[in-house]
Amino acid sequence: MDAIRNGWFSELSPLWPGQAMSLEVEEVLYHGRSKYQDVLVFKSKTYGNVLVLDGVIQCTERDEYSYQEMIAHLPLMSHPNPKKVLLIGGGDGGVLREIAKHSCVESVVQCEIDDKVIEVSKKYLPKMACGYDNPKLTVNIGDGFDFMKKNKGSFDIIITDSSDPIGPAEALFQKSYYELMKEALRPGGIVCTQGECMWLHLDLIRDMQDFCGSLYPHVAYSYCTIPTYPSGQIGFVLCSTNPDTNFMDPVRKFTEEQLEELNIRYYNADIHRASFVLPQFVKKALKAPKTEANNQPEEDGQNGEK
Repeated sequence: MDAIRNGWFSELSPLWPGQAMSLEVEEVLYHGRSKYQDVLVFKSKTYGNVLVLDGVIQCTERDEYSYQEMIAHLPLMSHPNPKKVLLIGGGDGGVLREIAKHSCVESVVQCEIDDKVIEVSKKYLPKMACGYDNPKLTVNIGDGFDFMKKNKGSFDIIITDSSDPIGPAEALFQKSYYELMKEALRPGGIVCTQGECMWLHLDLIRDMQDFCGSLYPHVAYSYCTIPTYPSGQIGFVLCSTNPDTNFMDPVRKFTEEQLEELNIRYYNADIHRASFVLPQFVKKALKAPKTEANNQPEEDGQNGEK
């Protein structure tokens, strides 16, 4: 296994050239190939069990909750009464676990193309895969594109928990996908997608902001910290069909008692608001014309990559 050498796993990818996240491996729990991708699960020395797809870390038991909570609660808390939710991807079950914490949600549909991810997650990542115990959940093994084409105007919230824009997830970062999501939303609907890293993929984020802005009346980028994702940060692209949506001001809030009762460890209303406050180099690049964004001097801290 090329990714594991001398007892260490290293995450190497052209999406983050010249750097790698490495974790010490105690035991390989599963390694195989599904119809779509290479699937690896190993027990790490300090981050618990780790799920890796095509050589890229998807989640670890130690820090998964920051990403899972934010990609779920940011859109759900920005909608006054979300009843029907669609999740694209998210085979580890963590986002499903967080959606289930909203009693107002009446139904959840998941479209996951790779059932092997669900299978290994249920076996090796039970604290995330508990999301599959939700009685409101319907799992659809197949292509989310085809499902949305057949279910227009059906959902209040669509969450896309995807891997990076190479391989099977590449199409999920293109304008046609956001057009399809818009058509699948009910009036006032919101989408939230994995939005990559500001330190590595600023050009991609800029492109996504541009085409989303041509489709939705309100678009925003936010982020959270997570140690085992590239550069310790991951972003979220949020789009609303309601022009009055203000993502920085959640319309619903968990009480302190609910945060404790529901075991929410990263998200709260203050983090929700703060996640949209961007560093100056990101704020400037997302507002600037594309030519200017692509020609920022190095000292501005931008490291864009297509």
